[in-house]
Amino acid sequence: MSKSTTPLNDFRLRGLVAATFTPFHADGSLDLASIPRVIDAVIAQGAGGLYVCGSTGEGPLLTTEERRQVAEASVKASAGRVPVVVQVGHNSIEEARGLAVHAQQIGADAISATPPGYFKPDSLEIFIQCIERITTGAPALPFYYYHIPVLSGVRFDMVDFLRKGGPRIPTLRGIKFSDSLLYELLACVEFDSGRYDILFGVDEMLLGGLSFGAQGAVGSTYNFAAPLYNKIIAAFKKGDQAEARRLQALSAEMVRIIIGNGGRAGLKATMALIGADCGPSRLPTTNCTPAQKAKMKEELTALGFFDW
Repeated sequence: MSKSTTPLNDFRLRGLVAATFTPFHADGSLDLASIPRVIDAVIAQGAGGLYVCGSTGEGPLLTTEERRQVAEASVKASAGRVPVVVQVGHNSIEEARGLAVHAQQIGADAISATPPGYFKPDSLEIFIQCIERITTGAPALPFYYYHIPVLSGVRFDMVDFLRKGGPRIPTLRGIKFSDSLLYELLACVEFDSGRYDILFGVDEMLLGGLSFGAQGAVGSTYNFAAPLYNKIIAAFKKGDQAEARRLQALSAEMVRIIIGNGGRAGLKATMALIGADCGPSRLPTTNCTPAQKAKMKEELTALGFFDW
């Protein structure tokens, strides 16, 4: 769906939204020229949207100018084929607002934001004030709060946020819910007769998210394993729970292999296995060794990864 033709309250992201990787050269500098190639590969895999400069895209490790460059290159490369969500969260609320202004200027379809994570909001009221300020930078774009307490260290009841923040944040469209508390996910999905678009953000638990009402999902592994997840969605919709569970088990094992061999960097390294190398990761993330990559490839091959 496009912001230009869809009212804010009707905008919804459906299916798989890939949290895209940011390509780097060997020296750690941005490789902007590779973004179109990577995005083409991700869309070809079956992703129905792009989430730019999030955790997967190492957004917090980029400078503000680099984030502008990555966002602009990504919107251009998508060429309107799928919606693009730009993550603008920053420890500086004013920097975050500036990134929101820029996202609207370049034609992004929506924005998202993590909360400030160094000086964390002391209360739900202060948290809402932070989100209010950020979203004033892009009054024409739907906003999705990026709820990832395991990394941000910020945990407020998301139903309370929707109840109290919704009337004050006109562009609030939903939540990128990257947490394993499925009962809270369900409460958000059901809140106010399903008013908000709640996107699930735990790939290896996608089936649980679908069962609790999420109709869209954002994740790292959708970059290189979207066919597997689209089969999970198809099996779920057909009511074939046994097949959906079997496929979800493959996803969980795939994630275990990747993280077990390379940690966070293993996810980015997997892109090279599908012919969309994104280069190294930035510190403090350490990169996979050649031995780790070889072992990961061997184990993924045995799992059937390349058959998907």
